[in-house]
Amino acid sequence: QVQLVESGGGVVQAGGSLRLSCTASRHTFSIDHMAWLRQAPGKGREYVAGIWWSDARTNYADSMKGRFSVFRDDDKTTLYLQMNSLKPEDTAVYYCAARHTYYSDLTTYDYWGQGTQVTVSS
Repeated sequence: QVQLVESGGGVVQAGGSLRLSCTASRHTFSIDHMAWLRQAPGKGREYVAGIWWSDARTNYADSMKGRFSVFRDDDKTTLYLQMNSLKPEDTAVYYCAARHTYYSDLTTYDYWGQGTQVTVSS
């Protein structure tokens, strides 16, 4: 069992930046993919960005490329999401998620954090 704890959400003006952190409660060597997803009010959960844990390859949803950056620490216990040039439409609850098994669907995970609210004001 892996517990994920997010932090770093908040309120920011359009054009600003935020960094989210997600710390895993135990070792992550068996993780296949670790990612950030978000859910805006009235919408479904959306993949934002993630890392394939074995080789640290990153993956981004097309709308996030160039503005968001996902990376992990050297101990492989914390996942980060650096968000720049934020827009009001980025307002959502952001979730950290991890999985042991490969799925072609990037919204299916074994473990989820509690979520952290990001609000971008115009």
